[in-house]
Amino acid sequence: MRSVIEFRGAGPAEFDERLDTVIDIYTAAMRPPAEQITGRRSIMRNHGMYPRFQCYFAELRGEPPGPVPVPWPETGPGTGPSPGSDAGPDARPGMGRGARPARRGAAKVVGFAYGFHGAPGQWWHDVVYRALEDRSGPRVADAWLGDAFELAEIHVHPDYQGKGIGRAMITTLCAGRAERSAVLSTHDRPTAARHLYRSMGFTDLLSRFVFPGGHEEYAIAGRPLPLS
Repeated sequence: MRSVIEFRGAGPAEFDERLDTVIDIYTAAMRPPAEQITGRRSIMRNHGMYPRFQCYFAELRGEPPGPVPVPWPETGPGTGPSPGSDAGPDARPGMGRGARPARRGAAKVVGFAYGFHGAPGQWWHDVVYRALEDRSGPRVADAWLGDAFELAEIHVHPDYQGKGIGRAMITTLCAGRAERSAVLSTHDRPTAARHLYRSMGFTDLLSRFVFPGGHEEYAIAGRPLPLS
């Protein structure tokens, strides 16, 4: 049986139910210190309650003897999840040309991506808004963060990286969003993720940014929606 990657939308309820899987992939991809896992789980659970939350799981189905084809998502009108949609277990919004319909049976989750509508009162939103306002003024801060889709987490298991899964998940996740911009933070280093975001049109809004209480440098990046 040929293997294939399918993207499956999940809303807040299923995301919460599958936090163990989410944390396993996050841990494999990021290798955080063990003492940070409990806090990260709590943060992710809270994210699921944010407005217009949407998650996608990348699922591997079939046997893996050969290359794994990745469905390329449609990005035209009406092809993505509606803002705040809570896709059920059998929903397949954002599937691309030639992608197989979902099949019942076991599936291995090899990646996930989620985001939500940024709003005042959210820690990341408020910290970044203030920093961007201090640097570039209130008009710039509002232009980028006043109506933004915040891409909170995008992770692919190391065994399946380099196959286009991350790029396709981002495109699927952003399709159909009503916000005027997409924003994210990433380590300010020449990583594969940094290269991916730049290749998708994300530009730096802030660089060498250190979050309160932290020490690592991050880049805050954004791009207008919809994705082209």
